[in-house]
Amino acid sequence: MTTVVNLRSVRKAKAREARESLAAENRLKHGQPRAAREKAQAEQRLADEHLDGHRLGDRAEP
Repeated sequence: MTTVVNLRSVRKAKAREARESLAAENRLKHGQPRAAREKAQAEQRLADEHLDGHRLGDRAEP
């Protein structure tokens, strides 16, 4: 036998899911202030330059 489903609650759950997915996209898009984003990028760039400075040689040769 099948179960009885309240269509209103299903419709509301579907709308809630859509709102939650939109909110997640917006959090990714607008989650950090510009200064924080730029600071994180600068720190990552400095860390990459520091790491590149410690390379022993060209890794292209086997």
